[in-house]
Amino acid sequence: MDTPFLAPPAVFIRKLLNACLKTGDSVLDGTAGNGHDTLFLAQCVGASGRVFAFDIQQSALDNTSARLKSAGCAGQVSLIRAGHERLADYIDTSLAAAVFNFGYLPGGDKQVTTQADTSVAALAAACKLLRPGGLLTATLYPGHEAGEREANTVETWASTLSQQDVQVLRYQFINQRNRPPYLLVFEKCRPAPATGNPL
Repeated sequence: MDTPFLAPPAVFIRKLLNACLKTGDSVLDGTAGNGHDTLFLAQCVGASGRVFAFDIQQSALDNTSARLKSAGCAGQVSLIRAGHERLADYIDTSLAAAVFNFGYLPGGDKQVTTQADTSVAALAAACKLLRPGGLLTATLYPGHEAGEREANTVETWASTLSQQDVQVLRYQFINQRNRPPYLLVFEKCRPAPATGNPL
């Protein structure tokens, strides 16, 4: 059977980021987890770029660190053990992209999940740091109770954002069982060009 053209959220995210990131960019992984997204971002921005990766679980940061070292990409990554809602305390530069993969740590304690209020706070802080044209992706998991509450809260917040400041797209399958994960993509709007005679 041929591979479907329509990609799951993780594949779609990488296509988007490959198109917008370049060597030397600064980026954020708001949920380091086991380091897959962190490594991908580090490879996109190269040794001259910067990746800020957050997680509250030391095991997640350890897994991420091992993955980065194995791939020779540890030098451009700052691993930060803190809630992602505090990201503005640690980042003082504009971001080309930010990635959030909400829910719980795969292979970890499923009772430790991202929370609706801190997730919205983190998304809001990351949006402020995005450069014009920058992208933010948020993968949401409505298939479990905490994830459903989080997804609803994030969508409600995202729907209030001004379209002059940021555009928000929802990417999801609508005919799959068990409430599969879906994606929100935020694009920071570029300033409108000046009009009229500058003189």
